[in-house]
Amino acid sequence: QVQLVESGGGLVQSGGSLRLSCTASGMLFDMYTMAWYRQVPGQQRDLVAAITKDGSPNYADSVKGRFTIVRDDSKNTVYLQMNRLQPEDTAVYYCNANTMSDYGPTYGINLWGNGTLVTISS
Repeated sequence: QVQLVESGGGLVQSGGSLRLSCTASGMLFDMYTMAWYRQVPGQQRDLVAAITKDGSPNYADSVKGRFTIVRDDSKNTVYLQMNRLQPEDTAVYYCNANTMSDYGPTYGINLWGNGTLVTISS
Protein backbone atom coordinates (compact mmCIF):
# COMPACT_ATOMS: atom_id res chain seq x y z
CA GLN A 1 0.00 0.00 0.00
CA VAL A 2 1.40 3.33 -1.07
CA GLN A 3 1.43 5.97 1.64
CA LEU A 4 2.75 9.46 2.14
CA VAL A 5 2.71 10.52 5.77
CA GLU A 6 3.39 14.13 6.71
CA SER A 7 4.47 15.39 10.11
CA GLY A 8 5.92 18.49 11.70
CA GLY A 9 3.07 20.95 11.39
CA GLY A 10 1.97 23.12 14.26
CA LEU A 11 1.55 26.62 15.63
CA VAL A 12 4.47 29.02 15.66
CA GLN A 13 4.89 32.76 15.97
CA SER A 14 5.71 34.98 13.05
CA GLY A 15 9.42 34.83 12.32
CA GLY A 16 9.74 31.29 13.63
CA SER A 17 10.68 28.04 11.92
CA LEU A 18 9.22 24.61 11.32
CA ARG A 19 10.44 21.52 9.55
CA LEU A 20 7.93 19.33 7.78
CA SER A 21 8.67 15.70 6.99
CA CYS A 22 7.03 13.36 4.54
CA THR A 23 7.86 9.68 4.66
CA ALA A 24 6.83 7.41 1.83
CA SER A 25 6.16 3.70 1.83
CA GLY A 26 5.09 1.16 -0.74
CA MET A 27 6.81 2.93 -3.62
CA LEU A 28 10.19 3.30 -5.26
CA PHE A 29 10.90 6.65 -3.67
CA ASP A 30 13.92 7.55 -5.77
CA MET A 31 11.86 7.31 -8.96
CA TYR A 32 9.60 10.20 -7.95
CA THR A 33 9.72 13.94 -7.99
CA MET A 34 8.72 15.02 -4.48
CA ALA A 35 6.91 18.23 -3.72
CA TRP A 36 5.13 20.24 -1.09
CA TYR A 37 1.89 22.08 -1.80
CA ARG A 38 -0.24 24.19 0.47
CA GLN A 39 -3.89 25.08 0.57
CA VAL A 40 -5.94 27.63 2.43
CA PRO A 41 -9.65 26.73 2.82
CA GLY A 42 -11.60 28.01 -0.15
CA GLN A 43 -8.51 28.47 -2.29
CA GLN A 44 -6.62 26.32 -4.75
CA ARG A 45 -3.75 24.08 -3.78
CA ASP A 46 -0.50 25.78 -4.72
CA LEU A 47 2.98 24.43 -5.26
CA VAL A 48 5.43 25.51 -2.57
CA ALA A 49 8.55 23.58 -3.50
CA ALA A 50 9.59 20.53 -5.49
CA ILE A 51 12.71 18.43 -5.83
CA THR A 52 13.44 16.14 -8.75
CA LYS A 53 14.81 12.61 -8.67
CA ASP A 54 18.21 14.13 -9.28
CA GLY A 55 17.89 16.52 -6.36
CA SER A 56 17.19 19.73 -8.26
CA PRO A 57 14.90 22.00 -6.25
CA ASN A 58 12.54 24.72 -7.32
CA TYR A 59 10.44 27.08 -5.25
CA ALA A 60 7.45 29.33 -5.43
CA ASP A 61 8.53 32.96 -5.52
CA SER A 62 6.77 33.60 -2.22
CA VAL A 63 9.03 31.20 -0.32
CA LYS A 64 12.37 31.61 -2.09
CA GLY A 65 15.12 32.33 0.39
CA ARG A 66 12.99 31.19 3.33
CA PHE A 67 12.11 27.56 2.60
CA THR A 68 14.40 24.67 1.68
CA ILE A 69 13.35 21.31 0.29
CA VAL A 70 15.64 18.34 0.79
CA ARG A 71 15.20 14.66 0.09
CA ASP A 72 16.85 11.68 1.74
CA ASP A 73 16.36 8.69 -0.51
CA SER A 74 17.91 6.36 2.07
CA LYS A 75 15.01 7.22 4.41
CA ASN A 76 12.28 7.61 1.77
CA THR A 77 11.71 11.05 3.22
CA VAL A 78 11.43 14.60 1.94
CA TYR A 79 11.76 17.59 4.22
CA LEU A 80 10.62 21.18 4.01
CA GLN A 81 12.57 23.51 6.25
CA MET A 82 10.56 26.68 6.70
CA ASN A 83 12.24 29.75 8.17
CA ARG A 84 11.08 33.32 8.77
CA LEU A 85 7.49 32.15 8.72
CA GLN A 86 4.78 34.71 8.18
CA PRO A 87 1.03 34.63 8.83
CA GLU A 88 0.42 34.28 5.09
CA ASP A 89 2.22 30.92 5.25
CA THR A 90 -0.68 29.54 7.28
CA ALA A 91 -2.19 26.61 5.38
CA VAL A 92 -2.51 22.87 5.21
CA TYR A 93 0.68 21.54 3.68
CA TYR A 94 0.47 18.46 1.48
CA CYS A 95 3.20 16.11 0.40
CA ASN A 96 3.13 15.05 -3.25
CA ALA A 97 4.99 12.36 -5.14
CA ASN A 98 4.73 12.23 -8.89
CA THR A 99 6.25 10.89 -12.07
CA MET A 100 4.72 13.54 -14.33
CA SER A 101 8.01 14.79 -15.67
CA ASP A 102 8.80 11.33 -17.02
CA TYR A 103 5.37 10.08 -18.07
CA GLY A 104 3.18 13.17 -18.46
CA PRO A 105 -0.28 13.82 -17.00
CA THR A 106 -1.96 10.83 -18.66
CA TYR A 107 0.39 8.06 -17.62
CA GLY A 108 2.24 9.64 -14.73
CA ILE A 109 1.53 8.77 -11.13
CA ASN A 110 0.40 11.51 -8.78
CA LEU A 111 0.18 10.73 -5.06
CA TRP A 112 -0.89 12.84 -2.10
CA GLY A 113 -0.55 12.73 1.64
CA ASN A 114 -3.34 13.77 3.99
CA GLY A 115 -1.76 17.07 4.90
CA THR A 116 -0.42 18.75 8.00
CA LEU A 117 -1.65 22.08 9.34
CA VAL A 118 0.76 24.96 9.74
CA THR A 119 -0.49 28.00 11.62
CA ILE A 120 1.55 31.16 12.02
CA SER A 121 0.43 33.68 14.62
CA SER A 122 1.21 37.36 14.23
